[in-house]
Amino acid sequence: MAILIDEKTMLVVQGITGRDGSFHAKQMIAYGTKVVAGVTPGKGGTSFEEKVPIFDSVRQAVEKTGANTSVLYVPAPFAADSVLEAAAAGISFVVCITEGVPVGDMVRVANHLRTLERPVRLLGPNCPGLLSPGKSKVGIMPGHIAQEGRIGVVSRSGTLTYEVVYALTQAGLGQSTCVGIGGDPVIGTRFIDCLEMFEKDPGTDAIAMVGEIGGTDEEEAARYVKEKMKKPVVGFIAGQSAPPGKRMGHAGAIVSGGTGTAAEKIAALEKAGIRVAKIPAEIPELVKAALAKR
Repeated sequence: MAILIDEKTMLVVQGITGRDGSFHAKQMIAYGTKVVAGVTPGKGGTSFEEKVPIFDSVRQAVEKTGANTSVLYVPAPFAADSVLEAAAAGISFVVCITEGVPVGDMVRVANHLRTLERPVRLLGPNCPGLLSPGKSKVGIMPGHIAQEGRIGVVSRSGTLTYEVVYALTQAGLGQSTCVGIGGDPVIGTRFIDCLEMFEKDPGTDAIAMVGEIGGTDEEEAARYVKEKMKKPVVGFIAGQSAPPGKRMGHAGAIVSGGTGTAAEKIAALEKAGIRVAKIPAEIPELVKAALAKR
């Protein structure tokens, strides 16, 4: 089993003819993802790699191909409108890879998505996407580092997602789904959302959660784990040596007002019974110990 994407995912790539869109579309197709359409305004009626039809709008792509998932490789100034276009066209799951999206734009998107009668889930922005090994890959995660298995991975950091997935694979711990939620202040899918899905997924036995400094998502996730979850969760917090008041990489990774520090997040996770790794390479052993204890 998996969460969010699987063999039934039918993907439309918004911005498929751009530099990043075309490169990653090829990677997703090679992995086995069902890329059924691309969208580039003005290039409707052409095709990508002589097999994926390109449309001028997401609505046309959905009507002609039945696409249910979209991934965005569009410049930041157009990302918000691209998300809203996908939602209006009937897409139920939108993955926004784009970084540098203005916070105000994402507030507008988040508020609009809440008003829709039909639920539309957004992952990102500024995220690497997700991967259900052996089933589907949507985004920029390298597929060769993962293997099919029963460990869920959810992370705010793109590159740390890859490091943890590779470490799990090397330890013989395959993954059900690996999700990068993104590190911006306003994102569509948070830790709790993924933890809830993993808890309900019969194909997931344990979860590795990778957080970082800034915000309160990890503390909220810790409370959720303690109150709602039966499956074991292990964690890691990035940014333990970051100086207060400085943004470290992600727009949301800033410590201010005495909150959001690595120490506070680690304390919250441990208080909830979550074993916390000192370095990412320790995660596989903590997962094995948690499974054995369970």
